[in-house]
Amino acid sequence: MAPITYDDFEKVEIRVGKVIKVEDFPKARKSAYKLWIDFGNLGIKKSSAQITKLYQKEDLLDSLILAVTNFPTRQIADFISEVLVLGVVLEDGEVVLIQPERNVPLGKRIL
Repeated sequence: MAPITYDDFEKVEIRVGKVIKVEDFPKARKSAYKLWIDFGNLGIKKSSAQITKLYQKEDLLDSLILAVTNFPTRQIADFISEVLVLGVVLEDGEVVLIQPERNVPLGKRIL
């Protein structure tokens, strides 16, 4: 990948959110969940996440996540994904969520 500048990085808005609702997403091409995420003052945003092998729905509820909040929306099957939840992609393609180690205010920006 080509190097970027700090100014480029500042254009990416990464914020802390809390998962408040999780549903199966059978219409997705790959196994995924529908997530509703509370970003505090930014409101509740939706996302599709391919994390079904490492995470159970009940374990995701009330968990803090990091997400890119300034991407354009994307339609996945019949669902509009508004944010990109961030995770580490393992060699087998599974995704491990990136999460704050402590409670922090919802909607806070990551730099």
